[in-house]
Parts: sequence; structure tokens; C-alpha cells
Amino acid sequence: MAQKARQLNPQLAEWLQAVNAQVAQLKAAGFEPTPITARESLANLTRTFVEPGPDMAVCETLVHGGEYAVPVRIYRPENIEPGPAIIYCHGGGHMAGSVSVYDPICRRLAEACGRTLVSLEYRLAPENPYPAGLNDLMSVVRGLGAALDKKQVAHDNRWILMGDSGGGALCASASRLLQHRPHNLAQGAESSIAAQVLIYPSLDYTMLQPSIEENGSGYLLEKEKILWYFDNYFQNAENPWQASPLHGEFTAKLPASLVITAEFCALRDEGLAYVEKLRGAGVDVEALHFDDMIHAFVNLEKLVPEACAKFYRHVGEYVRGIR
Repeated sequence: MAQKARQLNPQLAEWLQAVNAQVAQLKAAGFEPTPITARESLANLTRTFVEPGPDMAVCETLVHGGEYAVPVRIYRPENIEPGPAIIYCHGGGHMAGSVSVYDPICRRLAEACGRTLVSLEYRLAPENPYPAGLNDLMSVVRGLGAALDKKQVAHDNRWILMGDSGGGALCASASRLLQHRPHNLAQGAESSIAAQVLIYPSLDYTMLQPSIEENGSGYLLEKEKILWYFDNYFQNAENPWQASPLHGEFTAKLPASLVITAEFCALRDEGLAYVEKLRGAGVDVEALHFDDMIHAFVNLEKLVPEACAKFYRHVGEYVRGIR
């Protein structure tokens, strides 16, 4: 049977044509990427294409207990159901993104899932290279229960790790580290990871998957930009194989997972390979593939509202099924 031809969403194709022309112009003029440009680019993109999220109760606090007091924003939708709360790690290649940039997306996710959602302001490279951001997530997993208690936010010390792109890398890395010690993470109480939701995640720091080449030019997330992110993140000669969740140990103790991939995403194949490794280890895993989308399409909601509606609906249904 002949393989089905790939077809990019027409709205994305038209938008990318203009974006790629602008990028080529900038490169010809000697543009040099910096952390400032990376952060402003993601912030401006999200602000342009994602409307403010639904109203709900929101508060902020610090999670103590690790090497850094991690600022978090807590979202409490009106339709909260019993079950694990969500710990959300935003995307941005370990260099960009913030709680504020992802506020509209986190509001939509909290409402779709009907759960408390806690968004992390984890430390970013290059100022704070690997493993600072991962350490911050681990600190939050251990200390979030106490922080929620102070805010009188009900919880059961069970968490769903959720993140996109680089944030998905942090979630999968934390799940890998915690698979052999999922309990007694919080002082005096049991704490565990009930599931993880990885949204076009970065899982292979070796950059050897075929989709890096196939989709690494012209589809927003460029191969050279990924390499630049990783060079800023890994500053102490770390082994990319050892740091990659895809190349870590896979046991049945890893959490149930929903992995979301996009056909025209440079990170597509590492997500698909991760799903197969989870299945091979006996982990309950669900895969959702968007065959006409690019990386970061959730940050482009005005261009692709139908895909984003499907995304929020599917994630919401998955999370509501976890009690």
C-alpha cells in the first residue's frame, strides 16, 4: 500500500511562508540569537495567537525545600473534580517561556481537565544550565503538598506531570528519576506521580532521530535552533545520551502516559519512539498524533482552532479518567 502523502495544514503553510521569508532576511542581515530574542519571540508568538484564558481562581506561592524556592501559579477552575492535581512545565527549549507567557494555555488546560493546575517558574538556561530546571521540578514534586496546604488548596499528594517541548523533557526526566522511588517524596506524607502528559516533547538530546532532519527546516522549530538551545542548556560536558529520557531505563514503574506528537515537528520521532519503549516496558500509554500540525501549534491557536480544540478535549478526557 502506498504511503499517504504528508499535507501541512493550509493556514500553517501560508503563515510559515511569511515567517521563513522573514527569518531568511534576518539571517542575511547578520541576526544573532540571544536569550532575549528567544524569550521575546515565544512571548510575542503566544500573545498574538492565543486569547486570554477563562476566568478562575488564581494565586501564587513559593515551593520550598530544594536548592531554590520555586515560584508557582495555582489555577483552580470552578469545575474541579476529585483526582490528582497537574504540575505544568512550560516549553521554550529550556531557555524561554514563563508562567506569564503560558497563562492562557494553563487556564484552558485547567478548565478542560477540571483539576487544580500548578504552573512552574523553573530556572532557565543559559543563566541556570542543566540540571537546574529539572531540580526545580523535582523540588516541586516533593514540596508541593506543603505549599498547597499553606494556601488551603485541597490535594491528595498525587500529581500528573504535564509539559510541552522542553517542559515535556523535564517531566519525562523526572518520571525517569522517580520510577524506583515514587512514594514518600513529601515529608510525612505519601506523594506519587499518577500520570504524565507530554506535548510534542523533547526526549532525545542526541538529535539523531530522522524527524530532526526531515522537519528541521521550514517548520518553525529549526534544527540549528535546537542545537543552540542544547548548547546553552548543557554547559558542563554532560553526556546527551545519559540525559535523554528516550535513552534512559524503562520499567513498568513509569507512570501512565499520554504522548502528543505532530507530523511536521522536528521532535516527532523521539515522541513516537518513547511511546514504543513505554509499551515495551508494560506501561499504560496513549498516543495522539496530529498529522498536519507543526511544533508549538498550541501556541498558534488562532491559526489552527480546530486542532487546538481537539487537543484540549483529548487532554481533558484523559486527565478526567485518572482518579
